[in-house]
Amino acid sequence: MAKIDAFFKLMNEQGASDLHMVSGQPPALRLMGEIERIKYKVLDNDELKAMLYEIAPEDKVKVFEETGDVDFGYEIPGLARYRANFFMQKYGVAAVFREIPSDILTAEQLGLPPVISKLATLPRGLCVVTGPTGSGKSTTLAAIIDVANKARKDHIITVEDPVEFVHKSQSCIINHREVGMHTKSFHAALKGALREDPDVILVGEMRDLETISLAIEAASTGHLVFGTLHTSSAMKTVDRIIEVFPSSEQAQIRSTLSDGIRAVIAQVLFKRIDKKGRCAAMEIMIATSAVRNLIREGKTHQISSSIQTGKKYGMQLLDDAIMDHLNANRISPDEAYMKSNEKGRFRPFLKNPPTDFTDA
Repeated sequence: MAKIDAFFKLMNEQGASDLHMVSGQPPALRLMGEIERIKYKVLDNDELKAMLYEIAPEDKVKVFEETGDVDFGYEIPGLARYRANFFMQKYGVAAVFREIPSDILTAEQLGLPPVISKLATLPRGLCVVTGPTGSGKSTTLAAIIDVANKARKDHIITVEDPVEFVHKSQSCIINHREVGMHTKSFHAALKGALREDPDVILVGEMRDLETISLAIEAASTGHLVFGTLHTSSAMKTVDRIIEVFPSSEQAQIRSTLSDGIRAVIAQVLFKRIDKKGRCAAMEIMIATSAVRNLIREGKTHQISSSIQTGKKYGMQLLDDAIMDHLNANRISPDEAYMKSNEKGRFRPFLKNPPTDFTDA
C-alpha cells in the first residue's frame, strides 16, 4: 500500500471531493466546497515528492519534471479512482486529487430532471454540459452515459484527460480513451473516432478550435456528441462556441451549430442547509426551432427569453432553479445570491444585503 493511500481513505470516509498536498503546509480536504486542514504535520518538499512519485507512472514523472505540471488517473481497487494533478509552486511540489466514485450515480439518484435523461436517447446532435470547475459536470455526464449504456444497443466512445468514471459495457459497447495514454490529444481522438463506428461520443473537454470544430462536425454527421465547457449560462455557451472560430467563419458556424445543437445544461453546486450534502441548480436549454433561429440569426441575447417560455419542453433558467432550492429551504440565501445571475431577485432574502462592487 502506498503511503499516500491513507489520505485517500480519510478523504473517502469524510466525504471530501478533493485532497490538497502542498510542500510547506499540512494536507487539506475540500469538504462541501470548503477547504479544511487535516491534523497532520507540515509536509516538506522531499517527503511529499517521495509520496507522490510512489503512485505516479514513470512517464508521468518524466513529463512533470520537464514541464512542472502533469495530469493522470490513479485507482485504489475497492475504494475509488482519483484524477491527479501534480504542479510546481514556490515552495516545491504540490498536488490536488479529485475523487471519482467507483459507483456511478444514476439520473434518479442525482434527481436530474427527466428531460436530461431523454438526451441519452437522441439519435444525433451536440449536447453541452457547462459550469465552473467542481460543479459536477462529470457526474451529470456519467449519469447520462449510464442511461445510454442501458437503453441503447450502440457503440460509445469516451475521450477524457484523464479517464474519470469507468462504465462497464451493458447493452452498449463502451471504449474509454485517455489523452496522453491512448491518444495524443482530444482532436486526434475525435478525428479517429469518426472511423471507429461510434454512435455516442463523450468529449471530456472542448478546449480548442479544432476539438470544437470536430465535435460540431461529428454531431452534424449523425453522431450524438456530449462535451463540456466552462461557461455560466446557455447563452454564453453558444457565444463561446461561435467566438472560438475566426470572424470570417462565424456566420457559417452559426448555421451549422443551429442545425446540430440539441441541448445546453449549465449547472452550479450548492451546499445544502437542510441535510449533509450538496445539490445542483441547472439551466436547461433545449434546441427548439425558435432557439435554433436565434442562434442562426445571431440573436443569442434572446435565448434566455426562449428558455423562460419553453417550460413545456423541460427548459428552465438557472435563477429559477436556484429560487426553487431557496424556497424549499435547501440552500442559504447568501449562497443563492452569490451564485445567481440576476442578483436583484435574491437581495430581499438577505438579512444584510451587501454593496455589490461588481455592479458599480
